[in-house]
Amino acid sequence: MKKYNLLAVILLGAAVISCTGEKKINFNVSNLKQQYTGDETVPLSVNNPEKETIDSIAFYANDKRIGSVKGESKFDFNLKGQKFGYYELKTVAYSEGDAVKDSARIEVVSPIKTALVEYEIVNTYPHDINAYTQGLEFYRDTLFEGTGQYAKSSLRKTNYKTGEVYKRIDLEGRYFGEGVTVFNDKVYQLTWKENTGFIYNPDTFKKEKDFTYFKQVQGWGLTHDAKYLYMSDGSEKIYKLDPATMKEVDYINIYTGATKVKSVNELEWINGRIFANVYQENAIAIIDPATGAVEGVLNMTQLDKAVTNANKDVLNGIAYNPKTGTIFVTGKNWDKMFEIKIKK
Repeated sequence: MKKYNLLAVILLGAAVISCTGEKKINFNVSNLKQQYTGDETVPLSVNNPEKETIDSIAFYANDKRIGSVKGESKFDFNLKGQKFGYYELKTVAYSEGDAVKDSARIEVVSPIKTALVEYEIVNTYPHDINAYTQGLEFYRDTLFEGTGQYAKSSLRKTNYKTGEVYKRIDLEGRYFGEGVTVFNDKVYQLTWKENTGFIYNPDTFKKEKDFTYFKQVQGWGLTHDAKYLYMSDGSEKIYKLDPATMKEVDYINIYTGATKVKSVNELEWINGRIFANVYQENAIAIIDPATGAVEGVLNMTQLDKAVTNANKDVLNGIAYNPKTGTIFVTGKNWDKMFEIKIKK
């Protein structure tokens, strides 16, 4: 596999925030880099130019206390197991009854080299050009598809070989349908800006429940492992949700090397990894759900070029068929759906 960068590197500057208090004890930023990989250690210390008496120093990362030292000793912040993304680092030096604060910012990025993953097209099938595909998933050998657009959104069961729609339910016109997944014999469907999702019976499509998002975010993609749901919101984040409460359990930030990957869209869980469309890119990212590292990327340009209808929109839609070990890929208003197989 060849090395591949999904997006250009974002250059960031470390910003030092002025200290509080009258004593001149400040964060030693001379030892800091702008970016660290998730397998490094960050050396933390203070400058004390006027030789103030320091009893102890507490160190914080994003307002979470990560350690302390007596006197002016240094502290090593081990990044192993920490999330990728920005960290506001803070020192609080205790000196003769004063608490002198200062802070700086770093970014933690992925140490993984993203690889270009090769694949082959196994089959090409017809796809409804009126389907603005937002979610795609196999369940009991049937392809479930969620579509978007106001007054046009739907949930469908589809014959993937012919494009025939077996069953369909339309959403109310005020909802813009987004990602779908089937978990524990329930169909979950997101909406875009309405902060609302739906739960259906997979056989009858009877709506059993509405749910409100855990916070005010957009709904984009949805998938699941054996225990949790995973939801994207159009940013670099993927949230892990408790399916019983739909509350946030955890989240990851998506990075390919030193670059944050935004606009993470439709999601599919495949063999312990999250496959994700990147909105407006002909690319599928393969993401480690534990860290957010993009381990590989599939270039879908040849699929996009094979779509012939003039009103096509962007790539979106990933469904894994565990019986065949193949992946089905389509896009919004595409006239084709492709069955692909990843090469070793």
